[in-house]
Amino acid sequence: MAKVNVTLPQGTRDFDAATVRKRSYIMNTIRDVFELYGFEPLETPAMEQLSTLMGKYGEEGDKLIFKILNNGLERPEKHEQTRTAFEEVLQGKNTALITERALKYDLTIPFARYVAMNHQQLTLPFRRYQMQPVWRADRPQKGRYREFYQCDADIVGSRSLYNEAELAAIYATVFERLGIPADIRVNSRKILAALAESCGGANQLTAITTAIDKLDKIGAEKVKEELEQRGLNAGQIAAIERYLLIEGSNEEKLRALQGLLGEEPAAVEGAREITWLLHHFPAGSRCTLTVDFTLARGLNYYTGIIFEVKAPGIQMGSIGGGGRYDDLTGLFGVPGIPGIGISFGVDRIYDVLEAQQLFPATVQGGPRVLFFNLGAEESQTAFRLLQQLRSKGIAGELYHEPQKMDKQFRYAEKKGIPYAIIIGSRELEQEQYVVRHLPTGQQQLLGAAEILSFGFF
Repeated sequence: MAKVNVTLPQGTRDFDAATVRKRSYIMNTIRDVFELYGFEPLETPAMEQLSTLMGKYGEEGDKLIFKILNNGLERPEKHEQTRTAFEEVLQGKNTALITERALKYDLTIPFARYVAMNHQQLTLPFRRYQMQPVWRADRPQKGRYREFYQCDADIVGSRSLYNEAELAAIYATVFERLGIPADIRVNSRKILAALAESCGGANQLTAITTAIDKLDKIGAEKVKEELEQRGLNAGQIAAIERYLLIEGSNEEKLRALQGLLGEEPAAVEGAREITWLLHHFPAGSRCTLTVDFTLARGLNYYTGIIFEVKAPGIQMGSIGGGGRYDDLTGLFGVPGIPGIGISFGVDRIYDVLEAQQLFPATVQGGPRVLFFNLGAEESQTAFRLLQQLRSKGIAGELYHEPQKMDKQFRYAEKKGIPYAIIIGSRELEQEQYVVRHLPTGQQQLLGAAEILSFGFF
């Protein structure tokens, strides 16, 4: 039989038991904080109509959408119809003959679609959280995958700045609980819109934000080259460069912005909102809230405050991001429902916790007890006692068949099970069973009642 080369699709991963438990620890921490702040759970399908997703993420984002081929393309009568359509798809175009659906790129647009479909039944403001996988046809690298989980919290139906304050506090609370002293960076799309106005008009906003959003990846010189390619002149590019070079404390940055864009109404409004948010950030938090005018969030739907979260000292992209979008449902024919949301990148948070060894020892989980199998009668007693321990919340297992003791010891050690309970013929007769702590080798004889009250943690 020929050898089969078994591989995973690039940018995807399998997760073993230890990894799943660590990921669950992260998601349970996030979920607990979402629930604490009054958010309700929601799930949406893995796929959406292609028309729902396209045109919502900017030209760079649209290129990363995974499209799904229609069923039935193998039928001969379809071949002639689809020949030209396939050529269009290969050129980056879309045609309903070939593809009408796609894997979801993020959780925000499907949520906006849900709100548009159900807004008459929702109690506004509607606070929802969602924890599901998303897919992007990106180039895989450290911290960047083609299939990954997002954990989102959104509020729709309110323009109050207290929503921004609550979401910033959620970031701070989650990362404090995880032990990550995160840097929560904040800017405003209103400020970026004012920058665009000063550089030739609102029609320049997409070109400017798309280029600025790449600053960390390609550097300032490449950003200037891209702006030039997008039609901005030398004076406009110089103004953008002065904007990107603003430094100092939060207060110093806001003063410098006023000197650069002080006459633009949108800049005044954006700076006022950021100042308000800074004053309402939790005092004494281990996390910081930092004004960062280089933050652009290249997605087209943001309209106000935008967030991005970094882990200090870790060379990795953002571990969270989001912002205000005051007309996202308008894209689906339901205008006038404002919203704001944030997202946690579970996979990158995992990498940060692993790199800094921040996972608690208790996260490992798994069985605490292995009952040795030393014969039919002995295993019956062991199984009965094991079931009683399980009813008390102690995880354990019975070795599946009678084997030499050294093999059963090796099994327990490989699985990281800390306690072995050995019931042989002598122990069965005396009703005193060996409880051995495998990491130290210490053991004692205990009766059934003593085992049931023993601290296996």
